[in-house]
Amino acid sequence: MGRPLGSAALSDLDSDSAVCEREVGAAAKGEVGAVVEGGRGDIESRERRAADGAELSAGVADAGERGAEAARNGAHVLPESRRARSLRRVHADGAERDMRQKRPPAFSFLLRMDTARRVGRVLSLLAIDFLGVSLAIFTALLLKAAVLGALQLGAVLKETRGLVAIAYLITALLFARSGLYSGRGQRPGFTRIVASLFQVTLLLALLAIVNGEHFSSYYLFYGSFAFAVLYVASARHLYERLTGVLLAAAGYRRRAVLVGTDEHIVDVAAALRDASRSPSAIEIVGFLAPTELPGSGLTCLGRVEDLDGVLSARHVDEVIIADPSFPEAGAVDLVDRCHQRGVRVRIAPSTMEILIQRAEFVPGESVPLFELGPPVFEGIDFAIKRGFDVVGASLLLVLFSPLLMLIVLAVRLSSKGPVLFRSTRPGIGQQPFQCLKFRTMYTDAEERLADVEPLNEASGALFKIRDDPRLTRVGRFLRRFSLDELPQLVNVLRGEMSLVGPRPLPVRDFELLEDWHRKRYLVLPGMTGLWQVSGRSELDFDDLVRLDFIYLERWSLALDLAILVKTVPAVLLRRGAY
Repeated sequence: MGRPLGSAALSDLDSDSAVCEREVGAAAKGEVGAVVEGGRGDIESRERRAADGAELSAGVADAGERGAEAARNGAHVLPESRRARSLRRVHADGAERDMRQKRPPAFSFLLRMDTARRVGRVLSLLAIDFLGVSLAIFTALLLKAAVLGALQLGAVLKETRGLVAIAYLITALLFARSGLYSGRGQRPGFTRIVASLFQVTLLLALLAIVNGEHFSSYYLFYGSFAFAVLYVASARHLYERLTGVLLAAAGYRRRAVLVGTDEHIVDVAAALRDASRSPSAIEIVGFLAPTELPGSGLTCLGRVEDLDGVLSARHVDEVIIADPSFPEAGAVDLVDRCHQRGVRVRIAPSTMEILIQRAEFVPGESVPLFELGPPVFEGIDFAIKRGFDVVGASLLLVLFSPLLMLIVLAVRLSSKGPVLFRSTRPGIGQQPFQCLKFRTMYTDAEERLADVEPLNEASGALFKIRDDPRLTRVGRFLRRFSLDELPQLVNVLRGEMSLVGPRPLPVRDFELLEDWHRKRYLVLPGMTGLWQVSGRSELDFDDLVRLDFIYLERWSLALDLAILVKTVPAVLLRRGAY
């Protein structure tokens, strides 16, 4: 990946815009007057104004003459910033009004309407969450009372009212922190809801213990959690579907233009098309690049220099910089031109931007330095993750024990050979271990590897064949639903693997890795990960490694839980599995 964009330069745009707004606040429809203060005349200011006016177009020159006239009448003309003169040229050339200036009354009214719409959205979601949390606690208490044979509706309602306030307050705060009240395009889905509700449950349990509360069992917590997931997720899904239908009927689409180079534009466009059925999906208007992309199905709108005309003619909502190596100076100018027209700008991250998230400032140096620590789990992080793995693997083994026995019987009867296949794979620190799997191939599969090598359908170091002739009939079914990997729960208990982490690769694939790929072996390999829930075998290997890096940098217990939950639909829908 190329040099990352200058985030510091981009972050200064807002303050720069505010300065520009104060300096050119008197602008109107392409004519920019001088910024005038009361005071005595200043001969030097008039001379600078005359020199600047010679470089401007006729319309700006007229504005300069008015500023000089104001100076002759006793006013003091402030020197203009480079940004102010740049904006004056934009207006003098007849471009659209800068959206960052003081809004006219009609536009201010529209902004107020947009604010009202946002407030309505947040209030609607808050009401949905309150209803879901209240019903979850009520249902858990009602079920408990019914099982104990002490069902009194009034007592259940009274106890519910006593618990709802603190539970809902924590829920709303954590939901807001997780972005669950954001706009449709930025609002997370089911996995973030589950992770946030899990955090709420843990906080409530800790709060109860600290306050000295005593419980005969902790059913109230995990029971309320289960019902909250059901009610809140269902209600929010219904809200999304209903509002989605209304938006679709109104023709709502986010129109975007991609900017970058050939390879990156095609990759980003392909990723955006995967979500094209969503009501908040992005409609790709076209792209701006040095060359056309024949066969990509995308419309070439010209080069980056044509951005102003494209934004004006195509009614664009956002511009996506698809190339992480986009020139820094060009990015600053592009962002400024987009913000003048109220167009949102988004950037595809580079590997360096992913790494910089773990950068730690090192004080006391003559030059500000940031240290990039190794992406490893240690100390309390390792203890938490290891504890989660042991508890989770134990529960899953008990839960899946009937299914495991059925699979053992099916593999034993379908073909000759052992039930388990022990695949030697590099683990943490690139140390080999025996990765357990149910046998899905005939016993001579390793000997036939060279014969099927030309059939490989994957890229990079991966080896994948959709219709592998070495698979048994039962093995094909197990592979399709990833049931062959269930014995790896034993590897988790042994400490050789984790429930969530980078997938371990066979020795054949490992030997084809580049040096930067092998950084994924600094942690325990996992049974599932971002790769599995983001497309699995449909991704190329470089995308796999980048997803592993993202996981390592953003790890949390909630993220592990979210990935585990999202693995279930990914397996059932058989997305990319073969």
